[in-house]
Amino acid sequence: MDTRQISNLDFEKTADSEESSIVETKPKVFEVPQKNGNKAIRFLQYTAFSTYRKIFTVIFLANLAAFIAIIVRKHGNPKATDIATAVAANAMVSVLFRQENFVNIIYEIFTRAPRSLPLWIRKDFAKVYHYGGAHSGTGVASVVWVTLYVAIITKDFIMNPDESSRALIATSYILLSAFLFIVIAAHPTFRHTFHDYYEATHRFAGWTVVVVFWTSFMVAANEERKIQHIPLGLYIAKTPTFWFLCVITFCIILTWLRLRSREVFPEVLSEHAIRLHFKYRPLEAFYGVRVSTKPLTEWHAFATIPDSDENGKITGYSFVVSNAGDWTNNIIRNPPTRLWIRSDPLFGLLVTARLFKRFVIVATGSGIGPFLSLLHADLAPCRILWSTQKPEVTFGQTIIDTVLKADSKAVIWNTRERGRPDMIQLTHQLVRESDAEAVFIISNPKVTRLVVYGMETRGVACYGAIFDS
Repeated sequence: MDTRQISNLDFEKTADSEESSIVETKPKVFEVPQKNGNKAIRFLQYTAFSTYRKIFTVIFLANLAAFIAIIVRKHGNPKATDIATAVAANAMVSVLFRQENFVNIIYEIFTRAPRSLPLWIRKDFAKVYHYGGAHSGTGVASVVWVTLYVAIITKDFIMNPDESSRALIATSYILLSAFLFIVIAAHPTFRHTFHDYYEATHRFAGWTVVVVFWTSFMVAANEERKIQHIPLGLYIAKTPTFWFLCVITFCIILTWLRLRSREVFPEVLSEHAIRLHFKYRPLEAFYGVRVSTKPLTEWHAFATIPDSDENGKITGYSFVVSNAGDWTNNIIRNPPTRLWIRSDPLFGLLVTARLFKRFVIVATGSGIGPFLSLLHADLAPCRILWSTQKPEVTFGQTIIDTVLKADSKAVIWNTRERGRPDMIQLTHQLVRESDAEAVFIISNPKVTRLVVYGMETRGVACYGAIFDS
C-alpha cells in the first residue's frame, strides 16, 4: 500500500461517437494566504490574549477588585475570617475545574449546542477546553488572599500573643508556604522540565493545604463562637468557609475512592508502540483516562478508543502508547497485565468536534491514537493528515485501515521516506478541499502551536492541546 498519498487523482470521461477516453486531471493546489494583520496585532490576538489567558485574567482581576473593595470598606482592617472565606472560595473553584464530573458537565453544556447556530458562536463554544484558565486563575488568586490572611493573623498575634494566636500563626504560615509551592511548581518551565516533581508537589502540597486549612479554620471558629456566645456547631454551619472546605475535601476523597487496579490486555504494535485494552467497562468516544504503575507519585493521561465486537457493540476501550520517555518505554518493553486507574473518565479536547459539520484532523506520530476515538464516533465528514515515520511498521495495518476507512484520500506522510512535511501547506490544502469549518491537531507542543497559530492567523478555526497540566 502506498501510504504517501496526498489525494486521489480525479478523472473525467469524454465521449465521442464510438468510445470514451479517460483524461487524468490533477487536483487543484491552493496557495496558503498571508497571515492576517501585522506581527504586533497577531501577537496580541493569538498569543498574549489567548482564551486561556483571558479566562485567567478576568478571574484574577475580579478577585483583585474584591480584594481592594474589602480593604477600603474595612478601612484597612478586614477580619481574618472574611479573608479565609475568599481563600476557600477560590480554592474550591480551582479544585472543581479539575474534578472529572464537574468538567464533563461543562463540556456537555457547551458541546451540545446545535450545528445550526452561526459558526462564530460554535467556534467560541469549542474553546471550552481552555477551562484550565479558571483553575489557574483562582489558584493564583488564592495565594494573594492567603497572603493577606497571614498578614492579618500576624498583626493579631503581635497585638495579642495568646495560645489560639500561636496556633493560627503557625497554621497560616504553613498554609502560605504550601500555596506558594503549588504555584511555583506549576510554572510552565518547571512543570515541563520536572513533570514528576510538579505532580508530586501539586498533590502533596494540595493535601497539606486542605489539612492545615481545616485546622486553622477550626481554631479560628472556636475563638469566634466564644465572642458571639453561640455553640461551635452553629457557628460552623453558618460559615461559608466550612461548606467550601467540605466541597474541596469531598472532591479529593471521591477521586481516590475510585482508585482501582484494572486488568490490561496488551497488543504489541511494534518496538515503538503498544495498544492497551481494558474490558472492565464499555467507554464511548471522546473520553480520556489516567493510568499509573505508582499511584501516589505519577499519573499519565491517554485518550481512549472504544473497542467493539463483531456486531459493533462497545465492549471496552483501549489507547495507544508510543515511546516518548522512560515510563512509556518501560510499558512497551514490559507490557503490563494490570494498571491503576483513578476516578471517572474525563472528556477531552476532541469532544468539541461535535460542534462542526466538517473538519480536518492533523496528527503526528501516536497523536493518531486519540483521533481513532473521534473516527469511531463518525460525527461528520473529515479529512485526515497524519505525519509519522514508517506507519505500517510502527502502528500496524489495522490503524492505517481505520484511517483510510474514515478518509479514503487521507494524507499519510511517511517522514522516514519523505522528510518533514510543510504542515501549514498540507493542512490548508485539506481545509480548502473539504471546505472544513475547523481543524483539530494532536502533536507535540512545538508542532501544535505552529499549526494552531498558522491556521488561526489565516482565519481558520484550529484547536489543539494547550499543555496547561
